[in-house]
Amino acid sequence: MNSSEESAVSAMSAGRSAMRMGPAELVQAAAMARRFYLEGKSKIQIAEEFGVSRFKVARVLETALERDLVRIEIRVPAELDAERSDALRARYGLRHAVVVESPAEDADESPDPENLGEVAAGLLGELVNEGDVLGLAWGRSTIHMAAALDVLPPCTVVQLTGVYDAGTAERGSVEAVRRAAQVSGGEAHPIYAPMLLPDPATAAALRDQTGIARAFEYFDKVTVAAVSIGSWEPGISTVHDMLSDEERAHYASLGVAAEMSAHLFDAEGRRVGRDLGERCITVEADRLRRIPEVVAIAGGQRKAAAIDAVLRSGLVTSLVTDTAAADQLLVAGSPPRPALNRADPDGS
Repeated sequence: MNSSEESAVSAMSAGRSAMRMGPAELVQAAAMARRFYLEGKSKIQIAEEFGVSRFKVARVLETALERDLVRIEIRVPAELDAERSDALRARYGLRHAVVVESPAEDADESPDPENLGEVAAGLLGELVNEGDVLGLAWGRSTIHMAAALDVLPPCTVVQLTGVYDAGTAERGSVEAVRRAAQVSGGEAHPIYAPMLLPDPATAAALRDQTGIARAFEYFDKVTVAAVSIGSWEPGISTVHDMLSDEERAHYASLGVAAEMSAHLFDAEGRRVGRDLGERCITVEADRLRRIPEVVAIAGGQRKAAAIDAVLRSGLVTSLVTDTAAADQLLVAGSPPRPALNRADPDGS
């Protein structure tokens, strides 16, 4: 009998075994399944215990599944969508993608539901290790995330951008940095300055101030960063809301589709309007690209195109979003280059 005939006979035998199992076979299959699935024993260990080959053990375990003696159920919390999460991770070449259920009401209209921050807080608890430097950029979602933090290893926390309005610092990113540092028991390095200044000279002068300069010194040490994403429309983009009508029109003419930490991107993920960065207190794009783990937190159907653009930029390695945005992202145009190659789409 040649090898192909042996394979055919083996397959027929396995098929008959799957169709008919006597009481002794059923009891043995249940015992082997218990050893393998519940007690964590290897197939070799089980084979030695029962005096059979490991191939026999493999066939018995397979038959146990076919005959419904063993049921494997994969369960995650109801608010997490494992299937969309995995599809999104694969499409964009992300290290982590976590998709949560959108709110039942106004799912299409509400950007960044608060439950994104809660889930992102849990993800940071997984990603941050003792001794890391955690960077937090301004954004509603990062503020919600910081408020939800309850466990974080000892780490240094640094602010990556100025604030939307210096008068609201206590309720914004400064407080988020303080909260994260309090939870971790580490040092806090906030930035007491607006994100956007009237001109480059004022921004440069602020960067030289002692407290701000000290925070900037930590930018190259950041190991995990949390950022927000905005689409180029009122109420959805911090930068958009801070600019004059004339400035908004100018940047819109450049094709801006998204902003992140005061960096602007077109639909293909290319940076546009780089002159704006000269007026901003923010981490530079090249420094962001060198951070090992950059987690973007953004959701809602209205932000889907902006999320797609930022993911294409290569600056982000992981994403926390919701089903409303994920459904749009999964039917977007051609898949981009994997985010984890961190290549600059501009080639610079």
